[in-house]
Amino acid sequence: MKGFFKTVAIVTVFAMCEKFLGFLYRIYLSRTIGSEGIGLYQVSLSVFALLFTVICSGTPITVSRLMTKYRAEQKYDKVGRIVAAGITYTLAVAIPVCLFFLLFGKSFTFLFADDRCMNIFLVLLPGLVFTSVYSVLRGVFWGNKDFLPYSVTELLEEICMILVGIVLINRATDVYQGAFRAGVAVLISYVFSFSLATAVFIFRKNKLKNPASEFKPLLKSALPITAMRTTNSLSVSLVSIILPIRLVAAGLSSSEAMSLYGAAVGQAIPLLFIPTTLIGSFTLVLVPEISENFYKGNHYALKRDVEKALKFTVFLSSLFVPVFLVCGKEIGALIFGGHDCGEYLCYSSFLVIFMSLSSITTSMLNSMGLEQRTLIYFIVSGVFMLAAVYFLPQVLGIYSLLVGFTFIYGLTSVLNLVLLNRHCEKKTTYLKFSLLAAIFIFPTAILGKMLENLLLPILGMFFTFIACSAVMVIFNILLFLVFGLVKTDTFKSKIKDKNSAKKQRGFSATLKKSI
Repeated sequence: MKGFFKTVAIVTVFAMCEKFLGFLYRIYLSRTIGSEGIGLYQVSLSVFALLFTVICSGTPITVSRLMTKYRAEQKYDKVGRIVAAGITYTLAVAIPVCLFFLLFGKSFTFLFADDRCMNIFLVLLPGLVFTSVYSVLRGVFWGNKDFLPYSVTELLEEICMILVGIVLINRATDVYQGAFRAGVAVLISYVFSFSLATAVFIFRKNKLKNPASEFKPLLKSALPITAMRTTNSLSVSLVSIILPIRLVAAGLSSSEAMSLYGAAVGQAIPLLFIPTTLIGSFTLVLVPEISENFYKGNHYALKRDVEKALKFTVFLSSLFVPVFLVCGKEIGALIFGGHDCGEYLCYSSFLVIFMSLSSITTSMLNSMGLEQRTLIYFIVSGVFMLAAVYFLPQVLGIYSLLVGFTFIYGLTSVLNLVLLNRHCEKKTTYLKFSLLAAIFIFPTAILGKMLENLLLPILGMFFTFIACSAVMVIFNILLFLVFGLVKTDTFKSKIKDKNSAKKQRGFSATLKKSI
């Protein structure tokens, strides 16, 4: 267990550094190419992400899961075969898709609400091959529980994109050129991460074997996951097409619609994903453990891991909700210099818990071989989301997206939790913890709002945000402690053990000197 938390800590530190740098880069983009430029960049990336999802989104986790399964069954010869099958399949699909769009892409400008997005998409396209293969290598690192190379590569990829992006964008003459050069930076970072991961793969002496016998189990597991994530990515891509069009139909200009879309999806939504990113480090290390315990039939260990994951997810994500709810406008103004982003952040703050739960429960269920059920849940949720985005802009404007996200994340969270309970032999207990965590949000937010009204005229926006956020987080944690939801006994015992060890070492040193 000590090694588990040490690994989680290492992965979390790297992930936080990566996301923090990406966050700073997004601020830079917002202040150089504006919300319209981010809208162009985000729409192009969403279509690219859809292609990537269709090609290989299910392959990395399948490679990782089957590597864990084969080792649990002591079928070590199959490990090299499944890795080779994953790489071969990815290349066989990615290369033709890439060539097709490079040759005939100009005929598909209808995919974008703005024609300028096509050129940005085409410059991203060669990166499809590189990042697809890299994603399989990433799955190999997961399956080997070799998280340090993965974490370092992800961080260096982010640094590469930022450095190249700043150099290129500083020379841009207009919004479109800035968005285009941001796309070039993404392409270069994909080539970089592929090259680095390949070198590490070879250095770690991973071996590839004849993949012929493993294509069937690979596709059987990977295709439902790919279809599920394709549904999700397709929903996002369709939203990037439908929502601006429907906003224009509601009376906005094309530029205004793209600006609102950029503020919501390009600025506010990434902030909402911060807790999910932090929890992702925990999930990355925990999922192989869950998969191993599931296939070995270790029911008590499986119950412990599931409860640990769900409680940690609810605890961490619930700390962010009051901060976004109360200080959302300050965050939008301080970081992006805009009002729209902050307002959207306030209204959508409750989504943080659903986003995090949806992510971690889907990962756990997929690691247990329940890919087909999670696929069905995503399809149902995606239909509701698209319906909200299509029919509600006339009434709610950009906030129709908020209703859609509530369906896609809230509904999948509930359905996933029900399915998870059914497939855990030992009953899990987390409902009371989750309900109390949700209740704690209200007094915390009220305290924060009162403090904000008191301090804002005195301290100004920045220091009010810092003070209110700190007080709300501390107050919320104290509520968890007072109600006994977070135990301090473990930490006290560890401190006691360390002190005892120090005293023992001191006594031994004194004894040696006396001898």
